[in-house]
Amino acid sequence: MNILLLKFRHIGDVLISTPLLENLAHHYPGAQIDYALNKDCAEMVAGNPHVRDIIQYDRAKIKKQNFLARVVSELRFARRIRRRKYDLVISLTEGDRSALLALLCRAPKRFGFRPPKGLFRMLPVYHRTGTWQRTHMIEKDLQFIPMLGKQIVSRKVSMYYAREDEDAAADLITRHKLGKFIHLHAVSRWMFKCIADATMARVIDHCAARGYSVAVTASADPAEMEKTARILALCESAPLNLAGKLTLKQVGALNRRAEMFIGVDTAIMHLSAANDTPVFAFFGPSPARAWGPRDNDETTDATYPEKNGIQRMGKHMVFSESRACQPCVSDGCNHSKISDCLMDMDFARIRGCIDGMLEEGAAR
Repeated sequence: MNILLLKFRHIGDVLISTPLLENLAHHYPGAQIDYALNKDCAEMVAGNPHVRDIIQYDRAKIKKQNFLARVVSELRFARRIRRRKYDLVISLTEGDRSALLALLCRAPKRFGFRPPKGLFRMLPVYHRTGTWQRTHMIEKDLQFIPMLGKQIVSRKVSMYYAREDEDAAADLITRHKLGKFIHLHAVSRWMFKCIADATMARVIDHCAARGYSVAVTASADPAEMEKTARILALCESAPLNLAGKLTLKQVGALNRRAEMFIGVDTAIMHLSAANDTPVFAFFGPSPARAWGPRDNDETTDATYPEKNGIQRMGKHMVFSESRACQPCVSDGCNHSKISDCLMDMDFARIRGCIDGMLEEGAAR
Protein backbone atom coordinates (compact mmCIF):
# COMPACT_ATOMS: atom_id res chain seq x y z
CA MET A 1 0.00 0.00 0.00
CA ASN A 2 1.35 3.44 -0.95
CA ILE A 3 0.39 6.32 1.35
CA LEU A 4 1.11 10.02 0.91
CA LEU A 5 0.93 12.73 3.57
CA LEU A 6 0.84 16.37 2.47
CA LYS A 7 1.68 19.20 4.86
CA PHE A 8 2.96 22.52 3.54
CA ARG A 9 3.36 24.42 6.79
CA HIS A 10 6.20 25.20 9.17
CA ILE A 11 8.69 23.13 11.16
CA GLY A 12 6.64 22.70 14.33
CA ASP A 13 3.50 21.80 12.35
CA VAL A 14 5.33 18.93 10.65
CA LEU A 15 6.90 17.66 13.87
CA ILE A 16 3.58 17.36 15.70
CA SER A 17 2.13 15.35 12.81
CA THR A 18 4.48 12.43 13.60
CA PRO A 19 1.91 10.61 15.79
CA LEU A 20 -0.16 10.20 12.60
CA LEU A 21 2.82 8.48 10.94
CA GLU A 22 3.14 6.04 13.83
CA ASN A 23 -0.57 5.20 13.72
CA LEU A 24 -0.56 4.64 9.96
CA ALA A 25 2.48 2.37 10.22
CA HIS A 26 0.77 0.39 12.99
CA HIS A 27 -2.50 -0.14 11.12
CA TYR A 28 -0.96 -0.69 7.69
CA PRO A 29 2.13 -2.84 8.30
CA GLY A 30 4.37 -2.92 5.27
CA ALA A 31 2.86 0.24 3.81
CA GLN A 32 5.19 2.64 1.98
CA ILE A 33 4.60 6.12 3.43
CA ASP A 34 5.89 9.25 1.71
CA TYR A 35 5.73 12.78 3.12
CA ALA A 36 5.49 15.90 0.90
CA LEU A 37 6.44 19.09 2.71
CA ASN A 38 8.32 22.38 2.49
CA LYS A 39 12.07 21.86 2.11
CA ASP A 40 13.02 23.59 5.37
CA CYS A 41 10.87 21.11 7.33
CA ALA A 42 12.55 17.94 6.07
CA GLU A 43 14.69 17.47 9.20
CA MET A 44 11.54 16.97 11.28
CA VAL A 45 10.88 13.58 9.66
CA ALA A 46 14.40 12.71 8.44
CA GLY A 47 15.41 9.38 9.94
CA ASN A 48 11.82 8.49 10.85
CA PRO A 49 11.57 4.72 10.22
CA HIS A 50 7.96 5.05 9.06
CA VAL A 51 8.83 7.37 6.14
CA ARG A 52 10.06 5.91 2.86
CA ASP A 53 10.65 9.16 0.99
CA ILE A 54 10.57 12.87 1.84
CA ILE A 55 9.30 14.84 -1.15
CA GLN A 56 10.58 18.37 -0.69
CA TYR A 57 8.88 21.44 -2.11
CA ASP A 58 11.49 24.20 -2.45
CA ARG A 59 9.15 27.06 -1.66
CA ALA A 60 11.87 29.72 -1.29
CA LYS A 61 13.40 28.90 -4.68
CA ILE A 62 10.10 28.63 -6.57
CA LYS A 63 8.77 31.92 -5.18
CA LYS A 64 11.74 33.75 -6.74
CA GLN A 65 11.02 32.40 -10.24
CA ASN A 66 9.10 34.25 -12.93
CA PHE A 67 5.55 33.17 -13.65
CA LEU A 68 6.33 30.71 -16.45
CA ALA A 69 9.23 29.08 -14.62
CA ARG A 70 7.09 28.77 -11.51
CA VAL A 71 4.31 27.01 -13.44
CA VAL A 72 6.87 24.56 -14.85
CA SER A 73 8.28 23.87 -11.36
CA GLU A 74 4.81 23.30 -9.92
CA LEU A 75 3.93 20.88 -12.73
CA ARG A 76 7.15 18.94 -12.27
CA PHE A 77 6.48 18.63 -8.56
CA ALA A 78 2.92 17.43 -9.23
CA ARG A 79 4.12 14.92 -11.85
CA ARG A 80 6.66 13.49 -9.41
CA ILE A 81 3.87 12.81 -6.93
CA ARG A 82 1.39 11.46 -9.46
CA ARG A 83 3.87 8.85 -10.72
CA ARG A 84 3.88 7.15 -7.32
CA LYS A 85 0.29 5.85 -7.78
CA TYR A 86 -0.81 6.29 -4.17
CA ASP A 87 -3.62 4.25 -2.65
CA LEU A 88 -4.28 6.73 0.18
CA VAL A 89 -3.60 10.46 0.36
CA ILE A 90 -4.06 12.51 3.53
CA SER A 91 -3.69 16.27 3.27
CA LEU A 92 -3.00 18.05 6.55
CA THR A 93 -3.08 21.55 5.03
CA GLU A 94 -6.11 23.66 4.21
CA GLY A 95 -4.66 25.03 0.99
CA ASP A 96 -5.06 24.97 -2.78
CA ARG A 97 -1.69 23.29 -3.42
CA SER A 98 -2.54 20.32 -1.23
CA ALA A 99 -6.02 20.06 -2.74
CA LEU A 100 -4.66 20.13 -6.30
CA LEU A 101 -2.00 17.52 -5.57
CA ALA A 102 -4.51 15.26 -3.83
CA LEU A 103 -6.83 15.54 -6.82
CA LEU A 104 -4.07 14.83 -9.34
CA CYS A 105 -2.99 11.73 -7.43
CA ARG A 106 -6.28 9.99 -8.30
CA ALA A 107 -5.88 7.89 -5.17
CA PRO A 108 -8.85 5.62 -4.33
CA LYS A 109 -8.96 7.21 -0.87
CA ARG A 110 -8.38 10.92 -0.29
CA PHE A 111 -8.80 12.65 3.06
CA GLY A 112 -8.07 16.24 3.95
CA PHE A 113 -9.26 19.71 4.92
CA ARG A 114 -11.37 21.63 2.47
CA PRO A 115 -9.77 24.95 1.43
CA PRO A 116 -11.57 27.88 3.09
CA LYS A 117 -12.22 29.61 -0.24
CA GLY A 118 -11.62 29.38 -3.97
CA LEU A 119 -12.30 26.81 -6.67
CA PHE A 120 -11.10 23.77 -4.75
CA ARG A 121 -13.63 24.37 -1.99
CA MET A 122 -16.36 23.55 -4.50
CA LEU A 123 -14.72 20.48 -6.09
CA PRO A 124 -14.98 16.92 -4.69
CA VAL A 125 -11.27 16.77 -3.88
CA TYR A 126 -11.54 14.66 -0.74
CA HIS A 127 -13.66 11.64 0.02
CA ARG A 128 -13.70 12.68 3.67
CA THR A 129 -12.90 16.13 5.06
CA GLY A 130 -11.59 16.86 8.52
CA THR A 131 -12.63 19.53 10.99
CA TRP A 132 -10.99 21.35 13.87
CA GLN A 133 -12.94 21.34 17.12
CA ARG A 134 -10.56 23.71 18.94
CA THR A 135 -8.60 20.85 20.41
CA HIS A 136 -4.86 20.28 20.27
CA MET A 137 -3.27 20.33 16.82
CA ILE A 138 -2.02 16.78 17.34
CA GLU A 139 -5.65 15.67 17.59
CA LYS A 140 -6.49 17.66 14.47
CA ASP A 141 -4.09 15.48 12.46
CA LEU A 142 -5.00 12.25 14.25
CA GLN A 143 -8.73 12.56 13.45
CA PHE A 144 -8.09 10.82 10.12
CA ILE A 145 -7.31 7.54 11.91
CA PRO A 146 -10.93 7.09 13.14
CA MET A 147 -12.11 8.19 9.68
CA LEU A 148 -10.23 5.20 8.30
CA GLY A 149 -12.08 2.96 10.74
CA LYS A 150 -9.05 2.51 13.00
CA GLN A 151 -8.27 3.28 16.63
CA ILE A 152 -5.64 5.79 17.75
CA VAL A 153 -2.84 3.73 19.31
CA SER A 154 -0.28 6.46 20.03
CA ARG A 155 -0.04 10.21 20.55
CA LYS A 156 3.72 10.29 20.92
CA VAL A 157 5.57 13.01 19.00
CA SER A 158 8.85 11.54 17.72
CA MET A 159 12.16 12.97 16.58
CA TYR A 160 15.02 10.81 15.31
CA TYR A 161 18.72 11.66 15.41
CA ALA A 162 21.77 10.45 13.51
CA ARG A 163 24.93 9.42 15.33
CA GLU A 164 26.77 12.52 14.12
CA ASP A 165 24.11 14.77 15.70
CA GLU A 166 24.43 12.97 19.03
CA ASP A 167 28.23 13.19 18.83
CA ALA A 168 28.12 16.91 18.06
CA ALA A 169 25.91 17.55 21.10
CA ALA A 170 28.10 15.45 23.38
CA ASP A 171 31.19 17.28 22.13
CA LEU A 172 29.59 20.67 22.84
CA ILE A 173 28.74 19.68 26.38
CA THR A 174 32.24 18.38 27.06
CA ARG A 175 34.10 21.20 25.33
CA HIS A 176 32.14 23.96 27.09
CA LYS A 177 31.89 22.09 30.41
CA LEU A 178 28.14 22.61 30.54
CA GLY A 179 27.45 20.04 33.25
CA LYS A 180 23.84 20.46 34.37
CA PHE A 181 22.40 22.91 31.89
CA ILE A 182 19.19 24.56 30.76
CA HIS A 183 18.39 24.96 27.08
CA LEU A 184 16.90 28.38 26.31
CA HIS A 185 15.44 29.41 22.95
CA ALA A 186 14.14 32.97 23.24
CA VAL A 187 12.95 33.65 19.71
CA SER A 188 10.38 32.62 17.13
CA ARG A 189 10.03 33.37 13.44
CA TRP A 190 6.92 35.27 14.64
CA MET A 191 8.40 37.94 16.91
CA PHE A 192 5.00 38.77 18.42
CA LYS A 193 5.34 35.49 20.34
CA CYS A 194 8.48 36.71 22.15
CA ILE A 195 8.66 38.16 25.65
CA ALA A 196 10.51 41.37 26.56
CA ASP A 197 14.29 41.16 26.10
CA ALA A 198 14.95 42.37 29.63
CA THR A 199 12.67 39.71 31.11
CA MET A 200 14.36 36.93 29.18
CA ALA A 201 17.76 38.22 30.29
CA ARG A 202 16.60 38.06 33.92
CA VAL A 203 15.43 34.47 33.33
CA ILE A 204 18.91 33.54 32.07
CA ASP A 205 20.62 35.24 35.01
CA HIS A 206 18.28 33.55 37.50
CA CYS A 207 19.06 30.09 36.08
CA ALA A 208 22.78 30.87 36.29
CA ALA A 209 22.34 32.00 39.90
CA ARG A 210 20.71 28.66 40.64
CA GLY A 211 23.94 26.96 39.53
CA TYR A 212 22.91 25.87 36.04
CA SER A 213 24.74 26.53 32.80
CA VAL A 214 22.51 28.06 30.11
CA ALA A 215 22.84 27.16 26.42
CA VAL A 216 21.08 29.67 24.17
CA THR A 217 20.02 28.71 20.64
CA ALA A 218 18.42 30.49 17.69
CA SER A 219 18.27 29.97 13.95
CA ALA A 220 20.67 31.75 11.61
CA ASP A 221 17.89 34.12 10.52
CA PRO A 222 19.26 37.70 10.90
CA ALA A 223 16.24 38.87 12.90
CA GLU A 224 16.57 35.98 15.37
CA MET A 225 20.32 36.50 15.67
CA GLU A 226 19.85 40.21 16.33
CA LYS A 227 17.21 39.68 19.00
CA THR A 228 19.30 37.01 20.73
CA ALA A 229 22.28 39.39 20.77
CA ARG A 230 20.14 42.11 22.38
CA ILE A 231 19.02 39.72 25.11
CA LEU A 232 22.52 38.48 25.86
CA ALA A 233 23.83 42.06 26.03
CA LEU A 234 21.42 42.61 28.95
CA CYS A 235 22.63 39.55 30.88
CA GLU A 236 24.93 39.80 33.87
CA SER A 237 25.84 36.11 33.53
CA ALA A 238 27.66 34.53 30.58
CA PRO A 239 25.44 31.91 28.90
CA LEU A 240 26.79 29.81 26.03
CA ASN A 241 25.65 31.49 22.80
CA LEU A 242 24.97 28.88 20.11
CA ALA A 243 22.69 31.07 17.99
CA GLY A 244 23.02 30.22 14.32
CA LYS A 245 25.70 27.59 14.96
CA LEU A 246 23.68 24.36 15.02
CA THR A 247 21.39 22.44 12.70
CA LEU A 248 17.89 21.60 13.89
CA LYS A 249 18.92 18.03 14.60
CA GLN A 250 21.94 19.21 16.58
CA VAL A 251 19.72 21.54 18.60
CA GLY A 252 17.45 18.59 19.31
CA ALA A 253 20.30 16.29 20.30
CA LEU A 254 21.60 18.97 22.68
CA ASN A 255 18.11 19.55 24.06
CA ARG A 256 17.74 15.85 24.95
CA ARG A 257 20.56 16.27 27.46
CA ALA A 258 19.19 19.42 29.12
CA GLU A 259 17.63 19.51 32.56
CA MET A 260 14.89 21.77 31.27
CA PHE A 261 13.84 23.87 28.28
CA ILE A 262 12.76 27.51 28.60
CA GLY A 263 11.40 29.40 25.62
CA VAL A 264 8.48 30.75 23.67
CA ASP A 265 5.79 29.12 21.55
CA THR A 266 7.90 27.85 18.67
CA ALA A 267 9.05 24.67 16.90
CA ILE A 268 11.91 24.15 19.38
CA MET A 269 9.34 24.00 22.16
CA HIS A 270 7.59 21.09 20.39
CA LEU A 271 10.97 19.47 19.72
CA SER A 272 11.72 19.65 23.46
CA ALA A 273 8.41 18.01 24.33
CA ALA A 274 9.14 15.28 21.77
CA ASN A 275 12.45 14.69 23.58
CA ASP A 276 10.62 14.41 26.92
CA THR A 277 12.63 17.39 28.20
CA PRO A 278 10.53 19.39 30.70
CA VAL A 279 9.25 22.54 29.00
CA PHE A 280 8.52 25.96 30.48
CA ALA A 281 6.99 28.03 27.68
CA PHE A 282 5.68 31.58 27.50
CA PHE A 283 2.32 31.96 25.74
CA GLY A 284 0.64 35.18 24.66
CA PRO A 285 -1.60 35.40 21.60
CA SER A 286 -1.54 31.65 20.87
CA PRO A 287 -4.01 29.25 22.55
CA ALA A 288 -2.22 26.69 24.69
CA ARG A 289 -5.12 24.29 24.23
CA ALA A 290 -4.16 24.05 20.56
CA TRP A 291 -0.39 24.62 20.58
CA GLY A 292 0.87 23.88 24.09
CA PRO A 293 3.70 21.34 24.60
CA ARG A 294 2.13 17.89 24.86
CA ASP A 295 3.46 15.38 27.39
CA ASN A 296 4.34 12.15 25.58
CA ASP A 297 3.17 10.19 28.61
CA GLU A 298 -0.37 11.49 28.09
CA THR A 299 -2.33 8.78 26.29
CA THR A 300 -5.69 10.57 26.02
CA ASP A 301 -6.79 13.55 23.94
CA ALA A 302 -6.44 15.83 26.98
CA THR A 303 -5.06 19.30 26.46
CA TYR A 304 -4.69 22.54 28.42
CA PRO A 305 -8.23 23.22 29.64
CA GLU A 306 -8.10 26.98 30.30
CA LYS A 307 -8.01 29.86 27.84
CA ASN A 308 -5.00 31.42 29.55
CA GLY A 309 -3.08 31.55 32.82
CA ILE A 310 -0.43 29.17 34.20
CA GLN A 311 -1.23 25.58 33.27
CA ARG A 312 0.41 22.16 33.48
CA MET A 313 0.36 19.05 31.35
CA GLY A 314 2.47 16.40 33.00
CA LYS A 315 6.08 17.56 33.11
CA HIS A 316 5.40 20.69 31.02
CA MET A 317 4.14 24.15 31.99
CA VAL A 318 2.84 27.10 29.99
CA PHE A 319 3.09 30.57 31.49
CA SER A 320 0.51 33.09 30.37
CA GLU A 321 -1.16 36.09 31.87
CA SER A 322 -4.91 35.97 32.46
CA ARG A 323 -6.00 38.92 30.38
CA ALA A 324 -9.53 38.80 28.98
CA CYS A 325 -8.14 39.32 25.49
CA GLN A 326 -5.94 36.22 25.64
CA PRO A 327 -5.57 34.30 23.43
CA CYS A 328 -6.31 36.76 20.63
CA VAL A 329 -4.62 34.70 17.85
CA SER A 330 -3.35 37.99 16.42
CA ASP A 331 0.08 39.14 15.24
CA GLY A 332 0.49 41.52 18.15
CA CYS A 333 -1.87 44.06 19.69
CA ASN A 334 -3.70 45.85 16.87
CA HIS A 335 -1.41 43.95 14.45
CA SER A 336 1.59 45.85 15.81
CA LYS A 337 3.84 42.72 15.90
CA ILE A 338 4.22 43.32 19.65
CA SER A 339 2.04 41.51 22.20
CA ASP A 340 1.52 43.62 25.32
CA CYS A 341 0.65 40.49 27.33
CA LEU A 342 4.24 39.30 26.79
CA MET A 343 5.92 42.63 27.47
CA ASP A 344 4.86 43.27 31.06
CA MET A 345 5.01 40.02 33.00
CA ASP A 346 5.38 39.32 36.71
CA PHE A 347 8.96 38.12 37.06
CA ALA A 348 8.44 36.91 40.63
CA ARG A 349 5.82 34.45 39.36
CA ILE A 350 8.07 33.40 36.50
CA ARG A 351 10.94 32.79 38.89
CA GLY A 352 8.72 30.77 41.23
CA CYS A 353 7.51 28.53 38.40
CA ILE A 354 11.03 27.89 37.12
CA ASP A 355 12.28 27.11 40.62
CA GLY A 356 9.43 24.67 41.15
CA MET A 357 10.17 22.83 37.91
CA LEU A 358 13.90 22.67 38.68
CA GLU A 359 13.14 21.19 42.10
CA GLU A 360 10.82 18.62 40.51
CA GLY A 361 13.58 17.69 38.10
CA ALA A 362 16.11 17.32 40.90
CA ALA A 363 13.68 15.07 42.77
CA ARG A 364 13.25 12.87 39.70
